[in-house]
Amino acid sequence: MSELTREENIQHIAAIIKDIKFAMLTTVADDSGLRARPMTTQQAEFDGDIWFIGGRDTETVSDIRSRPQVNVSYSDAKNNYVSVSGRGQLIEDRAKLEELWTDFYKAYFPEGIDDPNIQLIKVEADGAEYWESEGRVRTMYKMARSAVTGQPAGHMGTNETVKL
Repeated sequence: MSELTREENIQHIAAIIKDIKFAMLTTVADDSGLRARPMTTQQAEFDGDIWFIGGRDTETVSDIRSRPQVNVSYSDAKNNYVSVSGRGQLIEDRAKLEELWTDFYKAYFPEGIDDPNIQLIKVEADGAEYWESEGRVRTMYKMARSAVTGQPAGHMGTNETVKL
């Protein structure tokens, strides 16, 4: 368990996910099964909350309305991974929508920012787990060495679970 403060944990996670454009948002469906869907992460700095723009008519929004417990997972090309657990909230906030809106969303909402199907989704994080690699080349070297020698690969990076 990390011995950093809440603010330091948030800053560390923010640094890992800063440039990751897409995340998988996992919700609990009507049949109690888990459903993970790709979502575009908003450019807002992670401060303990994660924002998405979704459609009111989607299963994602329906799932959150019924069962707000969610997970957001990230991975990058450097073999870093973050899993954030929290509570999904369906938010009506025109100022926040204007802050997050880009023309990219016209592909999903043809009427633009005034499309009545737009739904802001806020994930209020309560915990996270992250894995930081020592880098792709170093990790691949350790794995190859392990395969050749039959010995364990040893320390492959950092893994922490944090409360937020």
